[in-house]
Amino acid sequence: MDNWSSWAVPCCILIIALFGFLRKVPVFDTFVSGAAEGLRSSAAILPSLLGLMLAVSMLSSSGALDLLSSFLAPAARAVGIPPEVTPLILIKPVSGSGSTAVLSQIFRDYGPDSLIGRVASVLSGSTETTFYAVAVYYGAVGIKKTRHTVPAALTADFAACIFSALTVRLFFR
Repeated sequence: MDNWSSWAVPCCILIIALFGFLRKVPVFDTFVSGAAEGLRSSAAILPSLLGLMLAVSMLSSSGALDLLSSFLAPAARAVGIPPEVTPLILIKPVSGSGSTAVLSQIFRDYGPDSLIGRVASVLSGSTETTFYAVAVYYGAVGIKKTRHTVPAALTADFAACIFSALTVRLFFR
């Protein structure tokens, strides 16, 4: 199996190139123009990504994440969410790598098979990095107004948080 997987990507590239040649598409020129467009898109979204990375770093380093988590713990407990996962709930919409670090910390502290670990796992898999996705995808196509997108996505994330805790309590006890 390992030998087959090492040939998968080169075979896909070869098939795509052969298909392009058969359709009389200038494969190399098309590749170069696509790569140039990708670099332009990367340059366009770079300021948004830097701003998000700075915000996540400041939030974590300043202790604001811990303070906000402890402030929201009673509300989380009231809706059935273990308060220990509130840092994950707060960081997930902003940063995928930051939320992975928080998830790893939850696993170290409570274990992946504990109620807290299972809720964190389901929550992590069922929520989105909303602000990152909006910054990257909307920034790539030049959309500036996110009037309905962000509130709708955050509402979906909130529902996913509640249903993650409910699902784990109902099915994985």
